[in-house]
Amino acid sequence: MIENFWKDKYPAGIPADINADQYPNIQAVLKESCQRFADKPAFSNLGKTISYGELYELSGIFAAYLQNHTDLQPGDRIAVQMPNVLQYPVAVFGAMRAGLVVVNTNPLYTAREMEHQFNDSGAKALVCLANMAHLAEDVLPKTGVRHVIVTEVGDLLPPLKRLLVNSVVKYVKKMVPAFNLPQAVKFNDALAKGRGKALRESAPQGNDVAVLQYTGGTTGVAKGAMLTHRNIIANMLQCKVLMGANLNEGCEILIAPLPLYHIYAFTFHCMAMMLIGGHNILVTNPRDLPGTVKELGKWKFTGFVGLNTLFVALCNSEDFRRLDFSALKATFSGGMALQLATAERWREVTGCGICEGYGMTETSPVATVNPFQHIQVGTIGIPVPSTLCKVIDDEGNDLPIGSIGELCIKGPQVMKGYWQREEATAEVLDANGWLKTGDIAVIQEDGYLRIVDRKKDMIIVSGFNVYPNELEDVLATLPGVLQCAAIGIPDEKSGEAIKVFVVVKPGESLTKDQVMQHMHDNVTGYKRPKSVEFRDALPTTNVGKILRRELRDEELKKLGKK
Repeated sequence: MIENFWKDKYPAGIPADINADQYPNIQAVLKESCQRFADKPAFSNLGKTISYGELYELSGIFAAYLQNHTDLQPGDRIAVQMPNVLQYPVAVFGAMRAGLVVVNTNPLYTAREMEHQFNDSGAKALVCLANMAHLAEDVLPKTGVRHVIVTEVGDLLPPLKRLLVNSVVKYVKKMVPAFNLPQAVKFNDALAKGRGKALRESAPQGNDVAVLQYTGGTTGVAKGAMLTHRNIIANMLQCKVLMGANLNEGCEILIAPLPLYHIYAFTFHCMAMMLIGGHNILVTNPRDLPGTVKELGKWKFTGFVGLNTLFVALCNSEDFRRLDFSALKATFSGGMALQLATAERWREVTGCGICEGYGMTETSPVATVNPFQHIQVGTIGIPVPSTLCKVIDDEGNDLPIGSIGELCIKGPQVMKGYWQREEATAEVLDANGWLKTGDIAVIQEDGYLRIVDRKKDMIIVSGFNVYPNELEDVLATLPGVLQCAAIGIPDEKSGEAIKVFVVVKPGESLTKDQVMQHMHDNVTGYKRPKSVEFRDALPTTNVGKILRRELRDEELKKLGKK
């Protein structure tokens, strides 16, 4: 039995199981942690720090605003569209305390992507950064969103600094396009209205949905993974047990350069670190590498959460290499494959090994991780406690240890299903709770797993999932396109880069610039192709399905990688 295989695979001191029902809901974890670590710093950004006690107070005020000044009811969805700023955890935890379901929304989304997500989720409220409010202005009339709260980057900073930061962003950097949302309430005005108002703490059940986290799943258009309170609590506890063995309560400083709206950073920084009273340093724009390194220089950080692309960029920075890493004792990698050369370079520069893990949005997200005590570079580690893994063949039969097959995962962190998509849920989640990942893996005799290949055609750009179906659907709307396909090709900087192939309709013409502009207008940055190739025809099956794998194999041959 696969259950028995894992029992003795955990290092000494790490239990094989956690109690996923230890807390009734996320609110209970938040309350306990914020009381226990009330005076400890929780989040810092732009020179301002809020303690766990202040986080609880501010989130309660925001929740009171939502309950007393809107008609939102428990179970309603609220979209939260912000980068890493202090307002993010305040809004998320406030929404949860008011009983709402959080819909994490990428602030870089185009209007088309926002419209789909808001309508699919049935969002009735939106909290967004002023920088993208102009897009909300265009989108909201086509959605059911009735309540809008707009915040500026520096809203939770002290008054003078707030004025300075917000003015620089708006008038000097010109990063806030003009918008007209007469119904919008300013974030700080919402806090002012909520202050002193009564709050009725919500008490959801463990199986109630806490977060709708959008993903393409295994294929196709973005779907909302229903992550319940129990799912997320289980993953918090699993992370604490396996990744927190080297971390001490109330004194760790963790760098948070990855966006909190992404499930990896969301669970790690907002959820798991709450259990140990970790101090999260929010990096608002990690693409500004000099600014990121400058921020790192201000802290004796003990933990770093990143992915391969970021590790490479930082190690190539002379200023980063000059930083003091004497306190760094934990580095975590996920989101995309960690390259051996990157892991070695990071250890050489920082003196710290990298614990690589694996997960999906559908697993809240952490499913496996390398324990501190025994890092095995090139693997994704062992399953986190209370989690089982197996591999199956194309017919769904279980394969023996050491065989290569599709990785399946079972555990309390596995999603409830896809929001309002029963068929899509049934395709990946069976009656016994096993989730098909679409990734090809091998389970070693020592219990460590290695990802061999991806069964699905998903492309991973800097840790973000990109789905060819979506890109092809967008590209097909460009006049003149007869056929098209999107694939991922190896890229040193981002892991994979997107290449699109286009067949132009007879008698019509298209240029690369036209294709690139169309994609620029309709999809967010990481989904945009880096190259375009025009062809007379694309390889297809006998029923006309385009063979992306054949295109990918051709590109790999050109690169000498196949």
